Amino acid sequence: MKIAIIGTGNLGAAIAKGLLNNNSINTLYLTKRNVTEIDDFKKNSKVTITTDNEKAVKNSDIIIFAVQPKHLETILQQIQPFLTDKHVLISTITGFSIAKIETIVGSNQFIIRAMPNTAIAVGKSMTCLCANSKGSEQIELAKTIFNQLGNSMVISENLMQSATVICASGVAFWMRLIRATTQAAIQLGFDAKEAQELAMFTSEGTASLLIKSGNHPEEEIDKVTTPKGCTIEGLNEMEHKGLSSSLIQGMVASFNKINTIKKEQI
Repeated sequence: MKIAIIGTGNLGAAIAKGLLNNNSINTLYLTKRNVTEIDDFKKNSKVTITTDNEKAVKNSDIIIFAVQPKHLETILQQIQPFLTDKHVLISTITGFSIAKIETIVGSNQFIIRAMPNTAIAVGKSMTCLCANSKGSEQIELAKTIFNQLGNSMVISENLMQSATVICASGVAFWMRLIRATTQAAIQLGFDAKEAQELAMFTSEGTASLLIKSGNHPEEEIDKVTTPKGCTIEGLNEMEHKGLSSSLIQGMVASFNKINTIKKEQI
């Protein structure tokens, strides 16, 4: 595959690392206004770093956009003359609809929206995908790319805002939970390094348990809670302090903010 990433910031760099780690590409073009920030990628012979989006598009079949929302429209207008009927356009831009992309490049292009998260750098992203009518012909290609970088799910476009909160912002939410667990472990006697290791691998094991078993979380909770035991005591105290409601309210607040951003862009 010949892939270009337009806008190699945090997310773009994470996608690039994931692609390179999986050896799933023939060539990879990375564009950025300040290319010195991505000099580390020069070590890989498959990578070309440039400020020239036109050059990247001409030498690639799959174009992944990872720029700030305010820049996407201008970039699409600049590269539109160089697009062919073979290009697959994958946008990771929050709030930038397929319909809006079509008004710039045309509905005859393969257009796919993807919402990955930064865990893509280690091959563990949960990526949600949707496409226009033409792009649905290439949705399996997009799944192939992102399944090499974690897991993917095809959803309707009206759920993309929600997916952003659950999967992309969700990384930050889970990091806070891991940090809190680390702080508790320190308070209970572990040093900082030990505490973080305990928190990280317990979190990883918990998710893996659900993935492998297919069980509901409450089913696994029941296995570690005993009558009058320490686990149920801790769970109840967390719920009294609003653990579940705080998480839900925080995610809803993030969702409402995305909608505000979208309105401002319109």
